[in-house]
Amino acid sequence: MLKWALIFAVIAVVAGLLGFTGIAAGAAGIAKALFVIALLIFAVFVALALLGIGAVRKP
Repeated sequence: MLKWALIFAVIAVVAGLLGFTGIAAGAAGIAKALFVIALLIFAVFVALALLGIGAVRKP
């Protein structure tokens, strides 16, 4: 997902340099949304790892 956020960010920069402001704004919005979603998923996984949820315990 972070890969897609970076791709849309590059598209936004290139479109902005070429003067396509509408496309640049749309691509930047998508990139921001995907980046926030990726950060939220990362935070959930870090919290689960710190709490030890899902850890396999050997008898």
